[in-house]
This record gives sequence, structure tokens and C-alpha cells, in this order.
Amino acid sequence: MSQLRVEKVKEFLKQEISKIILTELKDPRIGFATVTRVELSGDLRNAKVFISLMGSDDQKAATWEGLKSTLGYLRTEIAKRVQLRFAPEITLHLDTSMDHSVRIQELLRQINKENTKGEGSQDEFGASGRRKDY
Repeated sequence: MSQLRVEKVKEFLKQEISKIILTELKDPRIGFATVTRVELSGDLRNAKVFISLMGSDDQKAATWEGLKSTLGYLRTEIAKRVQLRFAPEITLHLDTSMDHSVRIQELLRQINKENTKGEGSQDEFGASGRRKDY
């Protein structure tokens, strides 16, 4: 199986699953969900679909449950749309990289705020920016 073909199928799956979630799923539990990436086995039989969820913890939990309940429908729709001998077995995985990056941003802001508070003393440098001689 060529790597180029695997990449094309991965991108196709990502686009189609995104489209299905956005326009076709009618489950009221499903809120804002984004397909961030798809990992596909070399034989194209297994697809790990990574999904990022937005909203409160309760909304995320409800969306996740709603998405898990649609796995059969997703696989059926993908089987209709993809031109493969076998439709890949789809598993959903929560992508928490966005939550992780938000947390890192918060920590960096906090560190920056603490550093700016301490700059008032000007340590060993005077107002001119030159080192004070003691």
C-alpha cells in the first residue's frame, strides 16, 4: 500500500466524518466537535478518529456520548462514500491537545504577570539599563 494512498484516504475520512458530524447527525447531545486528525493503519482497515470538543465539561461529556452512539452510522456512511474493498473500523479518540495548549497559555500568562510585577525593583540595573557598580 503506498503511503500517498494512505494519506489521501486519511484526508478523505477526516473531511467526510467532519461533514457528517456537522450536517447529518441529529442527536441533540452533540455540540461543537471538530475532527482534528485521523490515523489509519497501513492496510486501511482501522481508523482512529481524533475529535476535539468545545464547551463546558457537561457539554463535552454529552457530546462525547452522542458521538460514541453514532459510530455505526458513521461507519455505514463512510462505507458508502469511500471506494475501498473494506470500510475501515472507526474508533473515536478524544483529542485534548487544545485543552493542553490553553493550559500552557494560562501558565505562560501567569508567569509573565509575575515577572512584570518584579521588574519594578530593577535589580542590579539602573534606569539607564547599565549595570550598577557596587
